[in-house]
Parts: sequence; C-alpha cells; structure tokens
Amino acid sequence: MRNKIIWTVTAVTLQLTTGNYSALAQQAPVAKDPAATPATTALPEVVIEGGHYDNAVGTSDAASQGVVRGERLQDLPLMRPGEVLETVPGMVVTQHSGDGKANQYFLRGYNLDHGTDFASFIDGVPVNMTTNAHGQGYTDLNYLIPELVQRINYGKGPYFAEDGDFASAGSAKMVYRNSLDRNFANLTLGAFGYRRALFAGSTPLAAGAPAKSVFGSGGPTLLGALEVLGENGPWTQPEGAHKFNGLLRLSDGGIDRGWSVDAIYYDASWRSTDQVPLELIQSGQLGRFSALDPSDGGNSGRAILSGEWHNQNEQGYLKASAYVQHYRLQLWSNFTLFENNTVQGDQVEQAESRNMFGGQIAKGWTQRLFDRDSVTELGLQLRHDAIHVGLMNTQNRVAYATVSDDKVDLTSTGLYAQNTFYWTDWMRSVAGLREQYVTMDRNALVVPQNSGNASGSKLLPKLSLIFGPWNKTEYFVSAGKGFHSNDARGVTARVDSTGAAVTPVPALVGSTGKEIGLRTEAIPGLQSSLALWSLDSASELVYSADAGTTQPNGASQRYGLEWNNHLNVNRWLLLDADLAWTHARYATMNDNGAAGNLIPNAVNKVALLGATIHDGQWSGGISTRYIGGYPLTQDGSLMAPSAIVTNLRVQREFTRDFSLQLDALNVFNREYFDIAYGQDYRLTPTSPIVPAGITVHPGEPRQLRLTAKFKF
Repeated sequence: MRNKIIWTVTAVTLQLTTGNYSALAQQAPVAKDPAATPATTALPEVVIEGGHYDNAVGTSDAASQGVVRGERLQDLPLMRPGEVLETVPGMVVTQHSGDGKANQYFLRGYNLDHGTDFASFIDGVPVNMTTNAHGQGYTDLNYLIPELVQRINYGKGPYFAEDGDFASAGSAKMVYRNSLDRNFANLTLGAFGYRRALFAGSTPLAAGAPAKSVFGSGGPTLLGALEVLGENGPWTQPEGAHKFNGLLRLSDGGIDRGWSVDAIYYDASWRSTDQVPLELIQSGQLGRFSALDPSDGGNSGRAILSGEWHNQNEQGYLKASAYVQHYRLQLWSNFTLFENNTVQGDQVEQAESRNMFGGQIAKGWTQRLFDRDSVTELGLQLRHDAIHVGLMNTQNRVAYATVSDDKVDLTSTGLYAQNTFYWTDWMRSVAGLREQYVTMDRNALVVPQNSGNASGSKLLPKLSLIFGPWNKTEYFVSAGKGFHSNDARGVTARVDSTGAAVTPVPALVGSTGKEIGLRTEAIPGLQSSLALWSLDSASELVYSADAGTTQPNGASQRYGLEWNNHLNVNRWLLLDADLAWTHARYATMNDNGAAGNLIPNAVNKVALLGATIHDGQWSGGISTRYIGGYPLTQDGSLMAPSAIVTNLRVQREFTRDFSLQLDALNVFNREYFDIAYGQDYRLTPTSPIVPAGITVHPGEPRQLRLTAKFKF
C-alpha cells in the first residue's frame, strides 16, 4: 500500500511538471477566454517593491501580529524546513537530535521544547501533537515544503478567540499556494552527502474551456509536488536521513469564494547524534560531532486528507474546513547513558500510532451597530485523537522492558465568539470569548492503576484596542487568557514507572497575556513595530515522555520587549532587523525543590539581522541570527554561551528557464551549540553519576548547497 501511494503521487506530479496533462483531463476542452481562468501566483520571480511582508499600518489587530509573504522564503537560506518559523520575529529554531525529529523552538522566554505553547498549522491542519510519544505539543515541520508557502500568518500572545491549544506564546498559520505561474524542478547537491530533488507544477483541468465554474473561474486547478531528500550531516556516524514527501491539491475559486482538497504523504527515517557531555568534547575524548549511542535515531510518517470551503460577500462570510490524518513515530534516544541501567544502558524507544480527525466552521456577519461598522464571528472547532503510545527500555533498538503502553482517546472542543467594532474613525476594538473543553480517556495496558478518564474546561476572554493611525502610526493594547493541554498520561497518572504514588496534573493549564505596542510607517520605506508584553503561566508542569513521569515545575512570569524593522532602502535592497529581550522567572523563589528562580533554557536575547538584494539577473539574501546566553539551572550556576550564525544565499538567473542558487550555511564556520542542557548522566557502567553536568548538541559547520532550478 505504501509503495502504491508513493508511485501514484510520483506519477501525477511528473505529469504536472512535464506538462503531460492528457491523462488527467481527457474531457477538458481547450480554453478560449483567458480572463476566465483564475489568477496565478508566481513563485520565485520576486519584485522587491512592497517587501516581503503584509504588515502595513491598518492590517493587524496587535503590535506583534503580522504576515510573512512566501517570497521571503525564496530569499532565505534554510538548513531545515522548520526554520521558516524564524521569520516570526523573536523565534529561534534549532535541533538537538536527528533532522527527522521535530525542531527545538524558543520564543518569548519559553523553551517551547518541540512545540508546547506555540501552535502551528499548515492549511488549517494542526501540526502540534497532544499526548505525543516524545513531548506535549510535538511539532514536526519536516513535511513542510517552503517553496510552496504563499504566506505565514503569525501572532504572539493569547489575544484572539480563534486560537486554542498551545497558542499561549503564539501561533503560525502556514498557507500553501493553489497554483504556480510555471512548473519547476529544483535539484540540490551539498556538503555531507546532502541531495534533494523537488518537482512541482500546476494546471487548470479545464484548460481552454469556457468559464463554467460556479466560482467564476475556468474550473478546478490541480497542483502537485514531490520532494525526495537524503543527507548524512557532519556527524562521525552518518545520519543516513531519507525523506519522501508528496502533495496533491485540487482547488477552485478565489479569495471571495472557493474550495480546495489536499492529499499529503510523508515518510522519513534517520540516525541521530543526540546531545553529548560537554566535558568529553572539551577534554578531547570525544569528537565534536561524535555520538555515544550509535543506535539512536527514528522514523516517522503521516498521511493527510483535508479540505476547505469559503464564501464571503457584503453581508458576511462562511468558512469551513476538515481533515483526517494518520501519524506514526518511532524514536530511540539515550540522554543519560548509563545512569539508570549500568548493564544495558538508558536507551528508550518512544513509539506511537495515531489517527486524528477534526475541523472547524466559522460564520461572520458584517453589520451596522449604533451606526458604526461591526464584524461578528462565531466559530466551532473540534479535534479527536485516537492514540496508541508506548515507552520501552531498549538496547541497540531492541526492547527488553515495557515501561508503559497506553491507548488514549482525546477530544477537544472550542466554541468562540469575536466582535470587531469601529467606535470612531481612530479607534476599534476586537473582543472575544472562548470556551474550551477537553476529555481524556486512558487505557493503561501495563500499569492498570493509571487507567481512567478526565476532563477540563476554561472560559477565556480576549480584548484588543487599536488607536489611530496618526502620522502613519497606530497603537495597540491587548490582553487575554490562553492555555495548553497536558499529556493525558500525566492527567490520569496515579503511580509512576517505579510504582511510587504521584499527583495527577490538571487537564488544562491557563495563562494570562498582556501587551502594549505600536506600528508605524512614519519614516518612508520603513515598517516598524514595538511591543512591550507580559505572559504569566499558572504552571509549567510538563510530562516527561522520556522518563514516563511529570516534572514538577511551578508557575512562571515573563515580560519583554520586541522591536521589529523592515526597510525598503530602494527597489533592489530590503533590510530586516528584529530584536527581542525577555525576563523570565519562576513566580516563587526556590520553587520546584531547587534554589533560585531562573527558568532553565529561557533565552533572554534574540536578534535577527538580514538583507535581501534583487538587481537584474542577480539576487540573494544574508541573515545573521544571535541567541543570547541562557541559564541551564534554576540558580544560574550553569550557563549556556551565546551563539551567532550567518547564512548566505546567492542566485543567478541565466535564462528565463534556468538559474543557479548557492547557499552557504554558517558561512563563517563559527563553533556554537544548537542547544545545551543541564542534566545528570553516567558516562560508563563503572563511572560515578555526574549530578549537574552539561550536555550539548553542536551546531553544524559551514556547508555549501548548490541548486539548479529549471522552469517549464
């Protein structure tokens, strides 16, 4: 079945990219009215005028809300797909394991781990995985195809009623294109065995026919993409990563009225070099890119079928979407080496198989209230996950003991209402209310005492006030309550893996966010925003899937300042400067049974500086990311160093149909750490436990990747 899916997607994609459409549209007559066909969107042919963002004054409802256009990603050198989220100002995306695993994310003083407290969506389908085998909110973006992204709608803080689980720190909604101006093939070769092929194309299925679509278009458009990737990385043990990624999209209509249906298939496998003790690298006992357990790694896959429909007119709008997804993950990791088992080692296997379905419907009304303009939206969101998740003790990927084996049914329902009211010509409000309800049912097959069901609900008010513009400047005041769900295993737990009694955690953990800020275009060519924010979390309890227990972390308080700037210097040069500073602390001194109140892995300074050039046949971009040092322990006795990484992209268009692109990643070959942790470990079966050591995952060295781009 798997091979059949692969070959079906491959065949359709090749038909699209080569222009062989006869097998796909044998009944389609030839078009006579070009105006009847829907407008298409160009991929890489970027004109710098207007910039890479749709963040003009009057386009957002909070100082930290915005839109990144897909053209930005065409000029951005990326090491991994997940790094597209670094276009969200203040976001840091790293990796502490193999490249098939979800990234590590940092934003607003949160170590978001693999996605907790930041919600991600691709065409309305949630990426975050609740009650995941490895981490709550696990966000694996490796199936994202950056070249197909039309825009990224992002927001930070819990200020909008539409945003639900995991969106306390923020959210990003990535939207794919419905069509391409021209079909293309990108072939990439790079250092450390990197190789990637991407084929993509689209065609109207009724090309040349009179406009018969009820949407006023020339009929449905079919888009297909196929991505195949392999790499070894700089690691002493080659990563041997392989990825197959396929997408088919059928769509019709436009912005006002239309629909689309997507089918996605993704499959990946890899070996990983996980974080290792810093002392071994510093002493020369271990190479910088070496592993201690060569059998670590994993495989993952997903199949998605989704669709959406929308319609709007002067009276309002209606939009609906639905999805079904099958997801699987197997992950082998060994972070503590021989601390718990001096004979077979501490490697664990985390595995899950998940079926999930859900959707949402939103109805909006535009009306006049008290002789003022008003828009009211009422929405319903539903998601159900049927999960089989387990934790095993393993040696060289062979299981010898089952720690937990659970079947979990989880249903999340969100009902919300939001009203935008224009009080005057210079003031509007966005007020919302969200009711969130979740139910969890766990069947613990290994430890029956942990079987049970639980539920939780929260009423979440939201409010934003927008003033102006005056002198091309508007001002924002925003506040709201958010939440994230906890792992169902932590919610229903009565005993841990050793049999000791534990206290269950709440199903939903609340947060409160506040923000004041401004957005201005007072200086010609410059879009600038400034936000002063705070975010308090009632608890930072986290279920550690690695250990099968809940980590007792208390309430937290964070506040910070963000300053974002996008300057169109002239028609061929765009400059970006995003700066973020955060103060993050536990609410209670000496909480969690440890001295101090610092939050480990809370990054307090982030900066991203970049430039994009388009001049005739030449184009390119350069970006430098700075990550400030951060504490590894609550008392600050262990600290991670700061890191600076610069990536460069240069492109040359030789003909209308052919161009070359060169990416230089970590162009100055700086040594840095993607991530560092303060943790216990035991190096060998006979060595003593290191109670407060540092483990690190090094950033990758300089590498070049050359891409040949063909359009047809």
